[in-house]
Amino acid sequence: MGNSREVVVTGGGTGIGYAVAAAFAKAGDRVTISGRRETVLTEAATLLGARPVVFDAADPVAVEAALEELPDRVDVLVNNAGGNTDFLDGGDEDGLAGFAAAFERNLKSNVVSAALVTHALRDRLAEDARIVTIGSIAAHTGAGSYGAAKAAVEAWNVSVAREFGPRGITANVVAPGLIGETEFFHGKLSDRRREWLIGNTMNKRPGTVEDVAAVVTFLTSPAAGHVTGQVVHVNGGAHPGK
Repeated sequence: MGNSREVVVTGGGTGIGYAVAAAFAKAGDRVTISGRRETVLTEAATLLGARPVVFDAADPVAVEAALEELPDRVDVLVNNAGGNTDFLDGGDEDGLAGFAAAFERNLKSNVVSAALVTHALRDRLAEDARIVTIGSIAAHTGAGSYGAAKAAVEAWNVSVAREFGPRGITANVVAPGLIGETEFFHGKLSDRRREWLIGNTMNKRPGTVEDVAAVVTFLTSPAAGHVTGQVVHVNGGAHPGK
């Protein structure tokens, strides 16, 4: 890989995705960010000096349509799009049909999105490219369909690492714990719950988006060429990874 790489970050308009994109932009890489909200994405891209491509990563038609706007060669792919859809629209419907719909939303938003974008770009990934997918501590501590989706991301990542490994391409998951100053909880995290989550850490603080971006930066560096198929936990020890 040369000094300037082609980087694609899904969900790059806010939070962890924005911080990750900022780290690559600062390093001099050419960055493309995606997201569903055009205004948010365009503003973020302007601040970052990145290229915005508006699409829903969980929608195969939208991903297919976006391909002509995405780079022909991709050195780094960060699958960050996702989140706990229950905070937005879960539980509004009644009965088993409503339960199933809410469950499927989280699977689609977090697993299908990463798989779709990775599959769509598979032939554009450069030799020795890097794939990082953002997971969650919830895969190990539980959080209904969201936890199940992030656990599925970890299993899926193993197959991705195996598939692309012969090309020198690595695939890893970065699993954050509580991260401050993101839209993740959409205002639904109580002070009491927040203090409890911080209390579970060994260093007694919430994580920052920069904490996550730093680990992503390492995993996408030439130095991490023999690290693949792994889950790297960034949670202050709230869940000791093994």
